Formats: sequence, C-alpha cells, structure tokens
Amino acid sequence: MKVGILGGGLTGLILGYLLKQKNIDFEILEKSDECGGLCKTIQDRGFTFDIGGGHIIFSRDEEILNFMLNLLGNNKVRNRRNTKILYKNYFVKYPFENGLSDLPIEENFECLNEFIKTLNKKFDKPKNFKEWIYQTFGKGIAEKYMIPYNEKIWNYKTEDMATFWIEGRVPKPPPEDIIKSSLGMKTEGYTHQLYFYYPKYGGIQSLIKSIEEKMDNIIKNFEIKSIKKEKNKWIVSNNKEEKEFDKIISTIPIFDLVKALNDVPEKVVNAVKELKYNSLINVMIGLNTDKLNNFHWLYLPDKNILAHRLIFPKNDSPYMAPEGKSSLTAEITYNEGDLISKMKDKEIIENIIEDLDKKKLINKQDVCYKKIARLKYAYIVYDLNYENNIKIIYDFFKEVGIGLCGRFSEFKYLNMDACIKSAINYIKNNFGRNIYDIGNNTNL
Repeated sequence: MKVGILGGGLTGLILGYLLKQKNIDFEILEKSDECGGLCKTIQDRGFTFDIGGGHIIFSRDEEILNFMLNLLGNNKVRNRRNTKILYKNYFVKYPFENGLSDLPIEENFECLNEFIKTLNKKFDKPKNFKEWIYQTFGKGIAEKYMIPYNEKIWNYKTEDMATFWIEGRVPKPPPEDIIKSSLGMKTEGYTHQLYFYYPKYGGIQSLIKSIEEKMDNIIKNFEIKSIKKEKNKWIVSNNKEEKEFDKIISTIPIFDLVKALNDVPEKVVNAVKELKYNSLINVMIGLNTDKLNNFHWLYLPDKNILAHRLIFPKNDSPYMAPEGKSSLTAEITYNEGDLISKMKDKEIIENIIEDLDKKKLINKQDVCYKKIARLKYAYIVYDLNYENNIKIIYDFFKEVGIGLCGRFSEFKYLNMDACIKSAINYIKNNFGRNIYDIGNNTNL
C-alpha cells in the first residue's frame, strides 16, 4: 500500500511520521518550497517572527505535550503567561473576567453586579454566541470586552455565530473567581495555558523541522491541480507529473481539495462555498529598544485600532531579536473584499505604527525593521449554518474514501496539539490502533 498525504504542514508531517513507524509507504505532497503551513517562521536581519501568529506550545493532553517537547529537545523555554487586555488606557489582566480589579472602581462594580444578576436568572438555551456571552458573563463584561473583541477577531457578528464550539475555547468562569477578581484577590483563568513552552531558537518552525528531518519522502513545490480515481488508484497531478496512491489523506484547505476533484456534487460544492473563515495579516516590527514590556501578548478590543492582538516574541524567547533590540507582531483579521483587504502593505504598516505610537505602546522613532505577511486561511468561523454544511461535506468525503485531517481540511478550529491528536486518531482508526508511544520517545 502507498499513501498520499496532501499538504506538508504540521498535520501532514505528523501523519507521515506515524505511517513511517508502521512501515507503510507514503509520500507527502507540499505546495511550497518549505513545509510548515501556518507554522512557518521568518528569520531576517537577526529578527525571528512566526508568520502564522501567536504560536505557543501547550496541551491538556500530557502525551502530546511530551511529544512536542521531546521533538524540541533542549531547544525550549518554559514561560508563565503574562498577558493583558488594553481596555481604554488600562492594562487589564487576561482573561478579562480575572482582571476586574484593574478597571476603574465604577466599571469593576458594573461588571461584578451584572455578572451576579446572571446567577439568579433562568435562561433559555442560547441560540447564538452573543446570547451565550450575555448569559455567561453579564452585560458589563459582555459589552466592555467579550463582544467587541470577538467581533473584531472573527470579523463576524456574534449573533450570527454558533455556540457548540465554545466549550474548551471560552471557559465558563466559576462565580468565586469573578468575585475574587473584583476584590483584587489573585485568580487565574485558562489555566491549561498558564504555563507554556516555546522554542529557544528558530521560532515555531524549528518544531516543524525536527519532524521533517526524520523523513525523506516529501515532495515540495508540488501544487495539486487534479485528483481522480482510476482502477482503484488515486491519481494526483500538478499538471506536470502524476503520483499514484492506494489511499489519500488531505490536510490541504477543503476549498483547494474540492477544486482539484472532478464531478463533485453541486450540493457539496455549495456547502463548501458556505463555510466561513478569516484571513490574517501579520505586521512584524523590529525596534531599537532592548525591552518593550513583560507581556507575552496583548489583546486590543478597541475598534479604532487596526490590530486585534500584539505578540511580543522576545518575551517568549530572548533569542527572537538581536541583542539590544526587541520586536512585536500585530495581528489583523480580514476577509477578501473588505476594506483591510484592499489596503496596500505600506499603508497597513504605517497605520499599525501610528496606532501603537499614539497608545504609547512603542516609540515610532525606534522602528528599525518592518515586514508584512498575509495568510489566506487562518481562522475557522463557526456560523449558524456550519453544522449543516460540514455534515454534507464529511458525508461526501467518507463515501469517496478521502481522509480529512487538520485545521482547514476538517475545517475545525484546531490548535497545534489538536492537529497532532487528529492525526493520531486518524491513523489509529484507519491503520490499526497499535501506534508508537509518542509521549515518551521520538526515535523512529
């Protein structure tokens, strides 16, 4: 048997890694000249930036966390999260509900009072994300942070978003934590990522390279143009050469997969067209100052600021910028056809620098490096029709026998650890459950 893995991002590489352990022949077909997908890194003039945004290494699954850490070996740093939200001119502890005492006393009281009101009410099941936010946090937290920030990052109205995805993504706070937060007593939210790891050198792509170096059957610069089945074999072509496989697993965006296939039913094509996602712009800035702050990242709910989040790479690892300098990445979500998508790179960079200078987050005179990266596929948006559309898509690919694995192939908002878990589960379910103990050893 020979397996074709479409895409050489994190998920595709993990699939190959696991198939190699099982002595199953495979090839990975990667569109670009390097692997990594959303986990690519730029190294330029001594600065290191992850182009896919704020990657950190954490997981509730100890086996998968150990696997990632073993791959990095000694090339890792452990950090305790220090993250803030810039609300008006106040740095509020993240998550917002755990930093109420950082607010002016009147706003602190409003948030606490409105939250307490939710405890005494009986609600119908929320019909959308917006209703869930109000029912869970109350009007104060909802309107000061949760709704403005979420509508900014998702670039989508919260009343048009579903609720099924929230558990594990937006934890429901215990009432005692909100009260402690309001009183100024120390409390932590999202504790599964309170401590996280990051590569000491080379950015997140160093994790990718540590997997890639274990395999030699990766075909790069192979952009998939057509996929067809002939005599029980899958023929994958880039219009220059053809590859033949007994089975294929796709980790490429579902949009690209459907485009490459022949005779996809109109119902499936329409379901794929209905799926919602965001694109991402990362503005990478180097500065002639040794240390900007102690934050790992900073959330920006203010609609008058272009970016929704800032990341400070040198606080993840001191080797992300040259000695005596520092850096930041400003993340901006957008959709094709909107105002941001029509802005020139230079205009976006200048806009970000001006925004941050006005907020006294940087001194624009210190800027010594600037670069921009655009990612077409970045965030999955769970709209109200998502579940209906994704069922149509899954049913079709199950019937034709093409495996879907990874964030934009499964079309699920998966972090790195969840992508690895998805690959493990796919191999177990389709090639036998006896797989290598990835949590304790990485030797093949």
